[in-house]
Amino acid sequence: MHFQWYPGHMSKAKRQMQEDIKLIDVVIELVDARIPYSSKNPDIDSLAKNKSRIILLNKADMADPVVTEQWKKYYEGKGYYCLNVNSKVVPGVRPVQELIKKACKDKMERDKKRGILNRPVRAMIVGIPNVGKSTFINTFAGKACVKTGNKPGVTKGKQWIRLNKDVELMDTPGILWPKFEDQAVGLRIAFIGSINDDILQPYQLSLALIRFLTKHYKGALTNRYQVEEIDDAEELIKRIAVKRACLLKGGEPDVDKVSVFLMDDFRNGRLGKISLERPNIQEAQDQEAQDQEAQAQETQDQETQGQETQDLEAAEMELT
Repeated sequence: MHFQWYPGHMSKAKRQMQEDIKLIDVVIELVDARIPYSSKNPDIDSLAKNKSRIILLNKADMADPVVTEQWKKYYEGKGYYCLNVNSKVVPGVRPVQELIKKACKDKMERDKKRGILNRPVRAMIVGIPNVGKSTFINTFAGKACVKTGNKPGVTKGKQWIRLNKDVELMDTPGILWPKFEDQAVGLRIAFIGSINDDILQPYQLSLALIRFLTKHYKGALTNRYQVEEIDDAEELIKRIAVKRACLLKGGEPDVDKVSVFLMDDFRNGRLGKISLERPNIQEAQDQEAQDQEAQAQETQDQETQGQETQDLEAAEMELT
């Protein structure tokens, strides 16, 4: 499968964000705690440079808690303020207020020295589609400020929300980036529902998820569907269909129907607390990519040097 989804409104939202960032003190990026690397938009780093940064590992209640703590330390080590949250419950978002104050402490002290008092901190909420930005804002504000929905594209434009006398939030539409260089990233984003399901192949997606679960979370499918886990994903999904009486005429397993509810079970946490990526793996991938880039640059330098030598020799021959 090839994953790519970048509708026109995302390009427009990115351009608007470039303008609005000038008004902002701190950028709060929500990522899905199940895929904290893949759900972090690399474009935000360039848009939000020189701004205080907070990363909220949202939906932490559905992720592997041990892995989520590893990701929290990973991002803190990168210089971000970081917090694990469950945006659906008030206690889960209360610490965010204190984290905003901590991230903006230097800015607030500068304002105080300049005689600027009681100006609220202006925070921009960003993230890819379906990571829970709208739910987070409504829970944080204690009221329904924005529309919510379990599909990408609910928020269409920016809006300001005054939380209290200390904080104002700017909500923005969820945006992806134009091209996934790594299709594994696209696959993980598809798993959590950040790409419109209408353009995907649910059966192929569910097979990939089954293969991951049987390798890394043995027992998850057995506990949910009461089937014996086997290495053959195609056979396993048929067994799940039979167990759930999802059958076509003639008794054939309805694998398309099973694929839809299997993905829904994962996205809603019914398969257990699952994380799809780990920071130590990503660190190794990052280092490998850096090594490959360095090797490519060295090869290019050698080729350039060789060409320069040939050019010099040719020039010398012409002179003689």
